[in-house]
Amino acid sequence: MATTNDLKNGMVLNLDGQLWSVIWFQHHKPGKGGAVVRTKLKNIESGKTVDKTFNADVKVEVANVDKRTMQYLYNDGTSYVFMDVATYDQLEVPPEMVGEAQNFLLENQEAIVATNEGRVLYIELPASVELLVEYTEPGLQGDRSTGGTKPARLETGHEINVPLFITTGEKIKVDTRDSSYLGRVSS
Repeated sequence: MATTNDLKNGMVLNLDGQLWSVIWFQHHKPGKGGAVVRTKLKNIESGKTVDKTFNADVKVEVANVDKRTMQYLYNDGTSYVFMDVATYDQLEVPPEMVGEAQNFLLENQEAIVATNEGRVLYIELPASVELLVEYTEPGLQGDRSTGGTKPARLETGHEINVPLFITTGEKIKVDTRDSSYLGRVSS
């Protein structure tokens, strides 16, 4: 148990049996009445975001979230298999828990797997990853000056928009949060 005065960004609370992550919080002391803590909470399972105000010094239950660095091994068709790099224990994660991260997962890549009481909550990837462009149409000579984009299929099968000068076989850096092109990777 903790009080609302102890809240920090990233903390996970157990409110009415549901897990909520603190995205933002602010202590507020109005001119009249008691102090309150305004928060923006994100439901870990559904992704829904809500604003909630607590009275100051109210006790809230903090959920025990275990974040471990794990290595992605393979997808067996029904689940994604991760291995704990410290204990070599393997964990099967259903595709709905992997979510958008599956667009950027390569075998032997490390990711952070967050669990609560043995249940997988989410997969956290680095902010950017380096991936190979598997296929993209060739850009035309005159197109380069316009700064336009074209679709490119990455080695994971995910499609993103890249600048016209990118060619098949190049390695690029991709933002895992919004699938945007960040730049070329020099060999």
